[in-house]
Amino acid sequence: MNAPLRVAVVGSGPAGIYASDLLVKSDVDVQIDLFEKMPTPFGLIRYGVAPDHPRIKGIVQSLHNVMEKEEIRFLGNIEIGRDITVEEMKEYYDAIIFATGSTADKVLDLPGSDLYGNFGAAEFVGFYDGNPNFKRDWDLSAEKVAVIGVGNVSLDVSRILAKTADELLVTEIPDNVYQTLKGNRAKEIHVFGRRGPAQAKYTPKELKELDESPTIEVIVNPEDIDYDAASEQARRDAKATDLVCQTLEGYAMREPQDAPHKLYIHFFESPTEILGEDGKVTGIRTERTELDGNGGVTGTGKFTDWDVQAVYRAVGYHPQSVDGVPYDDRAAVIPNDGGRVLDSDATGEGEPIQGLYATGWIKRGPVGLIGNTKSDAKDTTGMLLEDFKAGKLAEATKRDPQDILDLLASRDIKVTTWEGWHRLDAAERAAGEPHERERVKIVEWDDMVRHAGPQD
Repeated sequence: MNAPLRVAVVGSGPAGIYASDLLVKSDVDVQIDLFEKMPTPFGLIRYGVAPDHPRIKGIVQSLHNVMEKEEIRFLGNIEIGRDITVEEMKEYYDAIIFATGSTADKVLDLPGSDLYGNFGAAEFVGFYDGNPNFKRDWDLSAEKVAVIGVGNVSLDVSRILAKTADELLVTEIPDNVYQTLKGNRAKEIHVFGRRGPAQAKYTPKELKELDESPTIEVIVNPEDIDYDAASEQARRDAKATDLVCQTLEGYAMREPQDAPHKLYIHFFESPTEILGEDGKVTGIRTERTELDGNGGVTGTGKFTDWDVQAVYRAVGYHPQSVDGVPYDDRAAVIPNDGGRVLDSDATGEGEPIQGLYATGWIKRGPVGLIGNTKSDAKDTTGMLLEDFKAGKLAEATKRDPQDILDLLASRDIKVTTWEGWHRLDAAERAAGEPHERERVKIVEWDDMVRHAGPQD
């Protein structure tokens, strides 16, 4: 094949952008179309990270730099499987990489899950990040709130609930989010983890900075600072784990403070039931656990009922399937052998499907940080390039970059572009300027398409 390798990357979050970057940096001449269901790029960096996240600006800038490369073309407001099928895409591309990530909550099936006031963390994240697929208002009448889970999403949700609206006004939160947060009545946030400090999935920097708000006092019960042999080994094996434990120990040992919002982090408390009355959440029941010597826990039979009026489940995401691509619902991944998509519903079984690849959460499940995403992309693009050089890819028949645009135009799809993103970005920054804010995020889907789509 003498013509450039044509690759479609589905999903413009970090996973898709890193994969695109690695292909551009390879020794192969490539043309990449980066497809996105949303009108805007950046995926969970725009719609899945708290607006006050300390490192978000640096990540966005690095992704932005990749998107500026001439070999990469952004095509937004296109849903694969609805606007164009995977089989149709094979006519236009030699290979397709799926990097679709996730915005849906993993199910936590507890008694009382049907009560009003039991929320998925991903739903709340979608609200405060202005994702147009989520609702525009939120019930923040609860004065005492439970958050289940001790990972970074739990940290973000807890921090947003504990901060004041005015503290968040300096960020890019949409106006409707600011107005809603002004009515937030939460005074106590109770975070529950079923295991101990060494098993928490926080990152050290974010955990430490949680306490920097003058309105938040982080409280850890000294009795919850406990380690078994496996926990001690985990601290020795990973500096990040040790730093998290040190920070939690510091919270547990200090004197009480007078901040108006109390954020309690409880370890060795496994939620067993959401309590309610008249269809509404009135509490959560947990069972006390203890370490088993191997880093796991067993129940003690001691139960506690906690007085809360809302529960947020931050126990992970559940990636969605893509029409026309195999999917393992149990593992919540596209079945693959480390990058190549397999023709099976069970991960690790089946034969590779020619020209189809996966990276990011849809490949490995919704776990891991940016470093994991980069290594995933390296493995996947390595396999793709290996197959290309070995002549294992079927050559696309419609190779002119204009061909796919003509097809989408024939279906009256308003494609958003990278140039359009610059216009939308400028509009958001202009909206923030009178208020001395970096930007005010535009929320409505049609408004985003109006800025970033075809111009009359």
